[in-house]
Amino acid sequence: MIEYLLFDLDGTLTDPKEGITKCFQYALCAAGIAAPSSDELTWVIGPPLMDSFMQGYNFSKEQAEIATAKYRERYEPIGWQENIPYKGIKEALETLKEAGFTLAVATSKPEGMAEKILEHFGLTEYFKVIGGASRDLSRARKSDVLLYTLDRLGLKDWSKVLMIGDRKYDVEGAKQLEIPCLGVLYGYGNLEELTTAGAVATVESIQEMTEYCLNLKKEQ
Repeated sequence: MIEYLLFDLDGTLTDPKEGITKCFQYALCAAGIAAPSSDELTWVIGPPLMDSFMQGYNFSKEQAEIATAKYRERYEPIGWQENIPYKGIKEALETLKEAGFTLAVATSKPEGMAEKILEHFGLTEYFKVIGGASRDLSRARKSDVLLYTLDRLGLKDWSKVLMIGDRKYDVEGAKQLEIPCLGVLYGYGNLEELTTAGAVATVESIQEMTEYCLNLKKEQ
């Protein structure tokens, strides 16, 4: 019986492409690396930043920390505002909350920044908890963020939880906790990525996501 819906932020609630890719380009340029176009950098939307620098560019941990600091140098004053809520997401959240679901956010974005973005776009009121990464990135993996969010919700029975996200990191993080994850294809993951990771289902639009969740209520 699903009662709790945990949403990823980037690529699920909002489209962060412009802000994230421009800030990543800024960090790469600071490191003396010619930056690819924004369209070529959509793969950095989803995973923890440190992973993107280390795995995508073979940075050492120390180099990745410097690059992450550079990324934030642009993101904190400018980049977060280059973010757009998906059309229809506010209405979807309202519908799901009215249907009796408890909504929360579980994102690998730093928690304070996630709160700032959701407040800016008038979405805070729909969520009981906004869980994110810690500032020092000791809590950045999706599974760690999920554990933290579930703890803040006071949940012991995770069988009542559904994760909703657009990348394999959402699916894999939830899977580690034996929580099902619904994959959304309007974000930055594709069908193969999400199904291979183990998504229980995929939907192509916000309307389909809403209907999927409402059908869970009807089945119960």
